[in-house]
Amino acid sequence: MNYNTSKEHLIIREYGRNIQNIVNHCITLKDREKRNQLAYAVIELMAQTNPQFKNFEEYRHKLWDHLFIISNYKLDVDAPYPMPKPEDKKHKTIKPLPYPKHKIKYKHYGKNVERVIEKGIKTTDEDKRRGLAEAIANYMKLVSKGMNKDNLNDDSIKLDLEQMSGGKLVLDKDTTLAAHHNLNYNDNQNRNPKNNNFRRNNKNFRKNNNNNNRRRPH
Repeated sequence: MNYNTSKEHLIIREYGRNIQNIVNHCITLKDREKRNQLAYAVIELMAQTNPQFKNFEEYRHKLWDHLFIISNYKLDVDAPYPMPKPEDKKHKTIKPLPYPKHKIKYKHYGKNVERVIEKGIKTTDEDKRRGLAEAIANYMKLVSKGMNKDNLNDDSIKLDLEQMSGGKLVLDKDTTLAAHHNLNYNDNQNRNPKNNNFRRNNKNFRKNNNNNNRRRPH
């Protein structure tokens, strides 16, 4: 069996192995004219990866740079652009961005809640701190509703806030969190039988009125 792991390493994977094989063959051609013809044909094949950009000068320049890179800078052809240098930084592999290592203890609340809590802790004004704590708790309940619509407990939200803030943002037991009422407003309007009856009666009125207009003699 011929596995990819046993084959030559792909220098630029987006163009595939066939392009790399053709470029390797192009290097071996002794006739310069044939090398030039094949190199230009390879550029057209490479341009098919992004055909919408094939006529842009900057993109064409990029394709020729990639062609030379795939050939390990061994391809000797009459290109419209100079061969890039191996030490040129823009042709080196870009290092992947590191994945954030910060762990969120209460993942269902998200990172933004933790950031706002940190600001609330630093607030020295007691009234502002209490108002901010209540706003954070309301938002926490709003987020919790998306995770658990049936069992929303204000006491558990307050306890989570207290633990996340290290005991510095504490709400009274009689404080009512009202974020879920706003979410249910539209649902309550739709479920209200009075509103449904009004819509039904209004629809029937329009229907009867249209029928009477049709029967009215001219």
